[in-house]
Amino acid sequence: MKKTRDRYVSFENIDCYNNAIEVIDAMKELFDLHKESKNDFWVSFEEKLPEDYNKEYTKDGSHDILYLVCANVYYISDLFEEYEFEKGIKLLEKAEMECC
Repeated sequence: MKKTRDRYVSFENIDCYNNAIEVIDAMKELFDLHKESKNDFWVSFEEKLPEDYNKEYTKDGSHDILYLVCANVYYISDLFEEYEFEKGIKLLEKAEMECC
């Protein structure tokens, strides 16, 4: 029988949910700094977040903030790049490389 490796082994000791929280925090900071950056897409994105997204997240698919960030990584990247928000760019790169 052929042995297979668990593809998630490399995530051991990496707090991917904290990485996602930091990206969302950076997005909220950007929205506060540049009100015009929050369009209908981002309003819809925020509606998918639990109210206490930094405390309430699950791995069962409901309120999965890691999935939400990883599924929208290109849009989030475009947002941070458009406003040259270096903090957000760095946090997103970290989350993407370590967890997405």
